[in-house]
Amino acid sequence: MIVQIYEIQTPREAEKMIFLGVDHIGSVLTESDNLKQSELRETVSLVKKSGAKSSLIPLTDDIDLISSALDYYRPDIVHLCQSVLDAPGQWEPICGRLLSMQATIKERFPRIAIMRSIPVPPSGEGKDLPVFEVASHFEPLTDYFLIDTLMMEGGTVAGQPESGYVGITGRTCDWRTAADLVCRSTIPVVLAGGLSPDNVYAGVWAVRPAGVDSCTLTNAVDETGKPERFKKDPDKVARFVEEAHKAGREVES
Repeated sequence: MIVQIYEIQTPREAEKMIFLGVDHIGSVLTESDNLKQSELRETVSLVKKSGAKSSLIPLTDDIDLISSALDYYRPDIVHLCQSVLDAPGQWEPICGRLLSMQATIKERFPRIAIMRSIPVPPSGEGKDLPVFEVASHFEPLTDYFLIDTLMMEGGTVAGQPESGYVGITGRTCDWRTAADLVCRSTIPVVLAGGLSPDNVYAGVWAVRPAGVDSCTLTNAVDETGKPERFKKDPDKVARFVEEAHKAGREVES
């Protein structure tokens, strides 16, 4: 059972995650106009040397900027989480452009694995969205799928915290759809979307993924109880790792 934790931006935070047994340690490149951040590169390097895997999300769809970032950081995994389902019936042009991007990354950086976020709506929403068809298009150019929550309002895609990207919603997706995608996929699938120390055990049993991912609900919180981005709660992460591995062992047995 792979355990992946985002958003780790400093070597000190990375060391904590490594100590807690996190397998994939994810960082986010938030500034496309400031690609070369020495502290972030040190973070990626530390993770790789530890034996864990580093994963990097570039928040841009400019292939030249992505290539420049990958050349500078050299992570184990590049995680692409651009929205592929902006609206029902309008996904094919978006996917075509993103598939071309992934093909270029594969050609330029054959040793860097590609993780692609596949958006799945919350339970009871988005029944007409072509989740499986979209995944089948990306699978030949992808090393990992990450299932994440696609927020919707009134039957349309809306309300993502990062416009144009999938993730950090703190909401669970439809686990039945997620489990179906795991069964159909020939590549490892990581479950994300609203996972916490309190529900990751149930999520593993319901979906049977190759791994689990958490960001928002393993963050530290401020005085109002709101999760703070880029700041982890080590106790939450420790419990998350423990519960994920416990469920993983039981499912395998």
